[in-house]
Amino acid sequence: MSTSDSAFPDESAAFAPLADGFGDPADPGNRPARLAVGVVGTGRVGPALGAALQLAGHKVVAASGVSAASRRRAETLLPGVRIVSPPQVLAAADLVLLTVPDDALADLVAGLASTGAVRPGQLLVHTSGAHGVAVLEPATRAGALPLALHPAMTFTGTSVDLARLAGCPFGVTAPEELRPVAEALVVEMGGEPEWVPEGVRAIYHTALAHGANHLVTLVAQALELLRTAGVAEPGRMLGPLLGAALDNSLRSGDAALTGPVARGDTGTVRRHLAQLSTVSPDIPAAYRAMARATAQRALAHGTIDEASAASLLDVLNEENQ
Repeated sequence: MSTSDSAFPDESAAFAPLADGFGDPADPGNRPARLAVGVVGTGRVGPALGAALQLAGHKVVAASGVSAASRRRAETLLPGVRIVSPPQVLAAADLVLLTVPDDALADLVAGLASTGAVRPGQLLVHTSGAHGVAVLEPATRAGALPLALHPAMTFTGTSVDLARLAGCPFGVTAPEELRPVAEALVVEMGGEPEWVPEGVRAIYHTALAHGANHLVTLVAQALELLRTAGVAEPGRMLGPLLGAALDNSLRSGDAALTGPVARGDTGTVRRHLAQLSTVSPDIPAAYRAMARATAQRALAHGTIDEASAASLLDVLNEENQ
């Protein structure tokens, strides 16, 4: 579904005046009107974004959080803000941040809409990378103005996150009429808006999760192996190498491939697998999977020839024979 098609046919006229009031988000003279902000879900993301909006001149008036840890985060980053129920947050706020887990978002929105908590003209913003604005449709039917603003950043739940928002890309999805509103809010939080159409939101989020989340697992496995090899400070050894590899790959893509797979060194790969089988129960499977993918990309890029790729894949598939 496109954000500019007939998904929001009845609200176009209502969106236009608000959007016109925002103008070019890069122009400081077009800052949004000061808004009363509510935060539903005080995990790691919500308090940081609420604090960023406060720094921009808005006022966080209410938040909801269940666990003791979430309440502590709210007290630290949003001192003095009332902790109330989600419907009470919506009752107090002009702009509501829904910062709950991806799988909880649809039920939350449906519940708030069914109980009459959503007010016409209220800005309803979720921060899920996996969803666009379709997930907000029950609230949109109740008159809410739907925005999806996903910060492409990992969060700690501490004040460190505010500094990380400077220049942080946000995946923005909204009805076309609300695009200036969405982009202006991102700029106010210190971020850089990147337009993501509704229909590709899932692949957008997959890319970020695959790159960032799996990188953590990969690095943790490399650290484990270096400790097994007796390296006292594996982070110091890996840091420069990984930094250079990341920089090279962002600049050059597949042309940055190096190492035994990219060279077609089948014997080295075989020795790696033999060693891994003695030190870790789970790393060999990850190594094989990544080496297969690397071999296929190296072949497609012309780094290795078909014979080398076939030899590598034979070794990597031996566990299944």
